[in-house]
Amino acid sequence: MIEPVEDKQIVEAVLAGDTNKYALIVERYQQNVANLTYKLCGSRLEIEEVTQQVFVELYSALPRFRFDSKLSSFIYRITVNVVCKMMNKVRRLVSSDAREDLPEQRSEDRNAQQQIIYDEQMEQLRTAIGHLKDEQRTALILYTFEDFSYQQIADVMQCTLSKVESLIFRAKKNLSKEIKR
Repeated sequence: MIEPVEDKQIVEAVLAGDTNKYALIVERYQQNVANLTYKLCGSRLEIEEVTQQVFVELYSALPRFRFDSKLSSFIYRITVNVVCKMMNKVRRLVSSDAREDLPEQRSEDRNAQQQIIYDEQMEQLRTAIGHLKDEQRTALILYTFEDFSYQQIADVMQCTLSKVESLIFRAKKNLSKEIKR
């Protein structure tokens, strides 16, 4: 049985000039980046464009990676930064009244009425999450949907543990208020 190549070995090979190995990093993390991007911004951005930009920025940032955290945390940090930059561009270009198309999530276990209620609840939740401040939304999504620990979130967001705790607490509080409206 062949052992999977460790991230550290791949990064070291890329930094040593074997740029073909970079494809292994892209292959390994591309879906994670796309999923996180979608969770952070829904369909307000082109997921493929963001994912491509993340890997372009990662390639140029790789020499700064010091292995004091996981490569995945480093990639997530870059993803969050790229999404925030692109979201700010979109906010400047698009009216806040623009409504995004929500993906349909159907279930065989729900009848038509239950599906309508579910769809309305999901739309309300997505809208409420979209109204959170960027840092709160990022921390909440990493914690809730990506199962990151507070320490991992602090690493990705480059902040303290207490700030992560505060961001998640405020995000949940604001989300609750938003949903009650």
